[in-house]
Order: sequence, then C-alpha cells, then structure tokens
Amino acid sequence: MMNVFSPAQCQELVYAAEEAMWRTGTDFHDKESLEILKKAGCWVDGKRVRIPAHITERALQTCQKHIVLCNSRTGARELFVEGNNAYFGSGPCTPFTRNPFTNERHRATRQSVGWATKVLDALPNIDYAMSLGIVQDVPLLISDRHEFEQQILNTDKPIITVCVDQWGQEDCIKMAEIVAGGEEELRRNPFICLYAEPISPGVHCREAAQKLVMGAKKGLPTIYTPCIMAGGTAPATMAGVMVQGLCESLSGLVLSQCTREGAPFIMGGVYTILDMGSTIFSYGAPELHLLLAGLADVAHYLNIPMFGTAGCTDSCIIDEQAGIEAALSIAMTNMSGANLNHDTGYSEYGTTSNLDLVVIADEILGMARRLTKGIKVDEETLALDVIEKVGPGGRFGEEEHTKKHMEENYVPRLINRAAREIFEKAGGKTLTQVANEKVRDIINYHEPAPLPKDVAAKIREIVENAVGHMPGEDE
Repeated sequence: MMNVFSPAQCQELVYAAEEAMWRTGTDFHDKESLEILKKAGCWVDGKRVRIPAHITERALQTCQKHIVLCNSRTGARELFVEGNNAYFGSGPCTPFTRNPFTNERHRATRQSVGWATKVLDALPNIDYAMSLGIVQDVPLLISDRHEFEQQILNTDKPIITVCVDQWGQEDCIKMAEIVAGGEEELRRNPFICLYAEPISPGVHCREAAQKLVMGAKKGLPTIYTPCIMAGGTAPATMAGVMVQGLCESLSGLVLSQCTREGAPFIMGGVYTILDMGSTIFSYGAPELHLLLAGLADVAHYLNIPMFGTAGCTDSCIIDEQAGIEAALSIAMTNMSGANLNHDTGYSEYGTTSNLDLVVIADEILGMARRLTKGIKVDEETLALDVIEKVGPGGRFGEEEHTKKHMEENYVPRLINRAAREIFEKAGGKTLTQVANEKVRDIINYHEPAPLPKDVAAKIREIVENAVGHMPGEDE
C-alpha cells in the first residue's frame, strides 16, 4: 500500500476543514436540510450554515465504519466497503457513448446503457455497475428510472444509482425494494448505493441535499462526492483542494448523521485540476490520482468508507494516451486502498463512455491486483526442498510444487504473449481491436442472471408511470 499523508498531516487537514466549516460555512438550498441542521445546533443564517467542530466530530463517531453491498439476485454479501479493500466499477452520466459496432459517437440511449451493463456484468474485475450514460431517448427528467431498469435487468452486481432528484430516487428505491423483497430486506442486504454531489465551491443544491436526507432516512448507503478543480472551483494548491473538498464532504456527513444517526455514508470526491490550456476538468492528470490517494489516507484516518476514481482518460479515442492514463490511475488507486472507485470507461474528459476502455481496464485491474497481493515468504514458498531435489541443471517444470504454484501467476485475457508467428497468423490485432471484439461478443452472447418475470413487470410499471418534476416544484 502507499501513503501520501502521514497521520499528523491527515489530522491537520481535518482540523482545517472543520475550521472552514465554522469560519466560512457552506450553503444549503433545501428547507428541510436547514431545519435539520439548525435543530442539531448549527448556526444558520439564510442558506449559509456554519457547523461547529464538535458537531462534525460527533457525526464522525456515529457514522458506519463499514458498509456491505450485496448481489441483487441472491442477497450474497459481496463488497465489503471498509479498510483498504479496493473495488472498481464504471461511471455515470456521460452525455455521449461510443457505439462498439459502428464506432459512432452518439448520445446515450436505453440500449447503450443496457449494453454497457451487460459488459460490466461479464467482466471478472469489475465489481459494481454505474450507468455509463444519461439516457436521452426518453424525457430527461425521468431518464434515471430508465437507466436503473436497464441496469437491474442486465446485472446482478451491486448498482450505484444516480438520480435526477428526490422523486427519481424514490422510484429507484421502490424498484430496488421490489427486487430485494421489501423495504427491510433492502436495508438489511442493500444492492444499491445512492449518489449525490454538492456544487463546488461550497453549495449543497436542493436536489443533492434532498437525496442525501432521503438516503439517511431510508438507511441506505449514500455517496456524497464533490467534483472540484484546483484553480477553478478550489484553491490552486493541492492542500487547499483537500480542505475545500473535505469541507463539502463533511458538511454532507453532518446532514446525514443529523437526519438519522448511524446512516451509512460514503465520503469521496473527484479532485483534479482545471487544465489551463484547454479549460477541461481533467480525468487524466497525475494530480487527480495524487489527490485521491491523499483523500484515501484521510478516509482511512477517519475510518470512513471512501469513493474514488480510476480507469479513465482525457483522450478522445482509445489510444496510447488512454492506456497510459487508465493504467496509472488504476495502479495508484489500487495501492491507495480507496474503496469504491468509479468512472472506469470514461474517455474524452468524462463526456463519452467507451466499452473498449472498460474491457482494457478490466485487464489492467487484474494485473494491478496481482501487484498488491505481493510475495508470500514462508517455508513452502522458499522452496528449499525443491531446489535441493532438482539440483543444478535440473528441471522444475515437472515438479508438483511448480504445478501448484504456477496457478498463482496472473493469466492475461487480452494482453498478447504469443510468438510473432502466432500473433501474425491471428491477424496481428491491436489491443483495442481485441477489446472491441470482446465487447461485441459479450453484447451478443452473454446472458445475465434473469429477474423473475413478475418482478421485471413491476419495475416496468414504475418506469412507465414515472412523472418528471421541474426544479422547484416542491417549494
């Protein structure tokens, strides 16, 4: 494992965030949230909320220290979101996607989200699913219901669902409860994780606050994750970015715990730079991975589950740049021990999802996980008896010890290790070409674990009856 910050530095960052939460505060644009925070003892002046450090410290004590996400079909407890356990999944909400059959870049649709989820379901190193697109062949205000339907139909892996607003989240929770067998069953063995994010710097919009409060009331795992840019929506210094992001995350934690003590909360963020040349929110910058590794240190120091980012690129196509950026992010994130790491498959600085990249990232993940397993040293692995038995000039290949331990080596599924003659005879394909073939094979032939027909019908009914609400309708 790797560390960016020492425990003393983590403490200093947390104290600085608590100072900012009290000195400067953050804005909450939701009436119920303001009432909850005021009742808890926070200083409320209009929309501005200043949170005393003792309230933050109390929230840090009451939140859950580990969260488990389950299989949606069996209820098996699969992802233990705690400690240094690192899990990886896709990202949400890209407006565009790359069609794996035509290579056309187009707006995401119900079909593209279904295809993406099927690919995620089939890959062994992808642990959970996010939508990899905003469905745009339906009204946008109800797109979240359609995304969730495509996800739950095409995978039994845990799902992180990003909803438009509280009404969309309520419908998605209803669908999840139907799959789980009831409200209590879903709370006991959750296969969904809710998601909300503030608007940096320091604004908790109505939709985000309402979704956070609903998640706490329901007792369902909820991610609250700032997306901030050094020099744009946060200070230019890396430490300043950390303080700004922690201020926003911990303010969300306080709201969650003041709503329901012990509510499962996951802190995190996408902390990166504003690229001064292109003005993009960079997903390939080394600073992104450095900041998130540092954030993992703080999350471990606080003993709070952590939401991170990996497997993404700023490149507009899947080329050498994409491979470099995806590999660096996965390797560093895996070594940092951040828990739930999303955005695998993001290209073009988070605007376009690409399933070829997801498949390549799955291979990188297998290699990265082999690296963090390390090398076991004991009597068996030191192999002195085998060395003596084989002797100088002998052959180890025929030994049972060799057959037993060769299985520990990582066996690639995409990476080419064939001799040139075999490689050329197979077509001399690039890694991207091989990945694309695998994507198409999965879409055409992979069969996800099916939902019972009556359950699928109930989900379809909720989707068909979904009603979109314009912002501010609840005021």
